[in-house]
Amino acid sequence: MDISCLDFSKLVHRGSMSKVVCDYLIYHEQNPTRALELCAEATRDPNSKDWWWKARLGKCFYKLGLYRDAERHLLSSLQDQYMARSALELSKVYIRLDQPRTALKSLEKADERSPGETQILLAIARIHDLLHATTPSVHSYKVLLSLDASNVEGLSCLAATHFYSYQPEISLRYFRRLLQMGVAGPEIWNNIGLCCFYSSQFDLALQCFGRALRCADDNANIWYNIGHLGVGIGNSELAYYSFKIALSIDSEHAESLCNLGVLEAQARNVEAALAMFRSAQIKAPHIHEPFFNGALLSFKLGNLQDSFVMVSNARELNRNCADSEELKAMLLRLIQAF
Repeated sequence: MDISCLDFSKLVHRGSMSKVVCDYLIYHEQNPTRALELCAEATRDPNSKDWWWKARLGKCFYKLGLYRDAERHLLSSLQDQYMARSALELSKVYIRLDQPRTALKSLEKADERSPGETQILLAIARIHDLLHATTPSVHSYKVLLSLDASNVEGLSCLAATHFYSYQPEISLRYFRRLLQMGVAGPEIWNNIGLCCFYSSQFDLALQCFGRALRCADDNANIWYNIGHLGVGIGNSELAYYSFKIALSIDSEHAESLCNLGVLEAQARNVEAALAMFRSAQIKAPHIHEPFFNGALLSFKLGNLQDSFVMVSNARELNRNCADSEELKAMLLRLIQAF
């Protein structure tokens, strides 16, 4: 179809054909500008009550980044005819406007008008996640799963929530459910391996990581997790070589560098450990572990100045780290004593 040759003034009188062309322009051609011209032609009458064209106008304005215009047309569409899809589009507009509370209110009203609509429940749960409101987010996902027990996103999010709430056994049940549904891949096997590891099922964890590697070939994060498993079971050699392999795959993997530094420090290779901590600090200045470990090692070597600088950086990155606070207080006392 040559969209440049379309005569929209004639096309709008062809009923369903014009709507098909509009969706073709939006979803296939990814040309919201031309779709907007067609929608504007169809809604030229100021007394038009066709909710479908108003909803598509809102969609076009949303794709063009004109969020206030999108909000106005979507609200008008909802006044003429309530549709769950239009309510979802309106919530996306509010998210783009950085108004998650307003989006949540509009979705809750939509949920009252169309109870049991899984897409609305899923959108509500996502916004609660965005606001770091774990309890209402979990409740929304559970309601969603009571209506659609095979919803992959709901199962995955509940599994992740339980894992980070120190409940790996419960998380493992959700990941097993995903496997039973046929959702298999390196990510699933890697997460199951982590759940087994934190549940102290080390033999199963190693097998799961092996399955993940077979699915993904080379993946630095999987080798990093195998290294953590080696540390957990006291196999330093396994941990050392796993972290080395992770770095050979991704030279920017700062977490592996940091853990290699810890292993080198335990092996009394002080210079190598310090070099790895400094390299990790450069590659990932947003994580506090390389700064804290470097500060601790410098403190043990008697380099109080470098230790104080690094532990101060660690404290800025993670205010909740009690070890960093204790080390910094100790360094302050020693420096003041001099």
